[in-house]
Amino acid sequence: MNKLKEKIRDIPDFPKPGIIFKDITPLVKDPVAVRLAVHHLLHPFLERDITAVAGMEARGFIFGALVAWELGLPFVPLRKPGKLPYDVQSVSYDLEYGSATLEAHSDAFETGDRVLLIDDLLATGGTAKASCELVEKLGATVEACAFVVELDFLKGREKLAAYEVHSLLHF
Repeated sequence: MNKLKEKIRDIPDFPKPGIIFKDITPLVKDPVAVRLAVHHLLHPFLERDITAVAGMEARGFIFGALVAWELGLPFVPLRKPGKLPYDVQSVSYDLEYGSATLEAHSDAFETGDRVLLIDDLLATGGTAKASCELVEKLGATVEACAFVVELDFLKGREKLAAYEVHSLLHF
């Protein structure tokens, strides 16, 4: 995991003073690192009865689509409002300063689908929890959540206590 950790760049004072942003751009720029990350994201789930993979906008699309491709499963994008052209379901949630909404097509999952939820980073857990709620609202079950990076000090895992959580890197 040290090879992956070396590819995470700290950006001080972004998006506001006092925040140290964990930038995954150097990781996704390196095809060997991406392959390693995808391998470790999906490895614990190889023998599981997962039927779909979902990823949150935007960086969850990178890893989620690659995990889905490797597993030979459908990928479902969970989008910001106004981005999907068909009938949607949505879930709104609170952020530290404001609120946000995620949407997915109403027919994104089959009833009974078992979903692996993927994102690049678990911070406070708000987006991940809302994503789980959206998957469930659409009639599927969240099998587990997997992240490239987890910021342990923000305790996002606590919001996901009802779900299995797998993270590659911890800061």
